Amino acid sequence: MENRDRTFKTGESVSIAGEYESEAGKKMQYKEGDLFEACPATGNNTNWRRCLVQ
Repeated sequence: MENRDRTFKTGESVSIAGEYESEAGKKMQYKEGDLFEACPATGNNTNWRRCLVQ
């Protein structure tokens, strides 16, 4: 089972497709195999967290 609190750094490979949120609160959709991008709000490296499906 995946740890929902896990964060992913810019440049890491996406293992589970879905919506992710940056530290600045910007959300992006990623597909499996994509690489996490820099934060769209700041342009800096960031940590991404998978959004929970409600």
